[in-house]
Amino acid sequence: MATEPGATGEHAPAKVNLALHVTGRRADGYHLLDTLIVFTGIGDRIRAADAGSDGFAVTGPFAADIPADGANLVLRARDLLRGVAGASARPVRIELDKALPAASGIGGGSSDAAATLRALARLWGLSLSAADLATIALPLGADLPMCLAARTLRARGVGEALAPVDGLPGLDMVLVNPGVAVATPAVFAALANRANPPLAPLPARPDFPALVEWLAAARNDLEAPAVTIAPAIASCLAALRQSGAALARMSGSGATCFGLYPSRQDAARAAAAIADGRPSWYVRATRTI
Repeated sequence: MATEPGATGEHAPAKVNLALHVTGRRADGYHLLDTLIVFTGIGDRIRAADAGSDGFAVTGPFAADIPADGANLVLRARDLLRGVAGASARPVRIELDKALPAASGIGGGSSDAAATLRALARLWGLSLSAADLATIALPLGADLPMCLAARTLRARGVGEALAPVDGLPGLDMVLVNPGVAVATPAVFAALANRANPPLAPLPARPDFPALVEWLAAARNDLEAPAVTIAPAIASCLAALRQSGAALARMSGSGATCFGLYPSRQDAARAAAAIADGRPSWYVRATRTI
């Protein structure tokens, strides 16, 4: 996207839950989690530019699947930041290039909103720290602070207790979505056990085999209930395993699944094979950032 004066762009990377344990439920109904999160080189894209009046446009392969009005988290993020910025908040035109499937368990909407906050804070010249932006973003959802950080993290609580994770190897992976949107509340409602143990301690600076071994002993507690709601998820997992993935798992509340591979070439070959057999699916090879 263009970077002419008065304009700025931001990558909104896909968020992948490598493991997700549901460890409890608060009295207010919010579930407690312990999850290891990475972000990838593929994602949506936000462009913000000075304009005579506010505008918003959505393009890209999944533009038709998301709202282009005030229900979109991008516009809610703009309005939240404008309330803080005051006179600095000039009118802007925001463009969202929607390359990720909607409602797919890889943080698309939250990552879009986080990218909007980063872009507008820069465009409007706001002196806000990452912690300031995270506090501003909280009303938009628990995923916002982690998407603002956009780095490997362990998240606990309802997602607000974040700890950076260093020392993990870069991961080559394939993301697969069968074209089925899964409602997060429905998945949590179908969860049989809400009091699971937390993740085990991560090994120090693991190589790829050691990390896969650690992940294999972990879970995504939302995977089983999501499969009962959307059986196509099981087909995605089977396709990833058949393609040679060292580990295949669902991300978040679904329906996107991921497979981990030893190399970029292995991931590319797997993505090509899966896409050839399932041309209607969303299939992308990528790498963590």
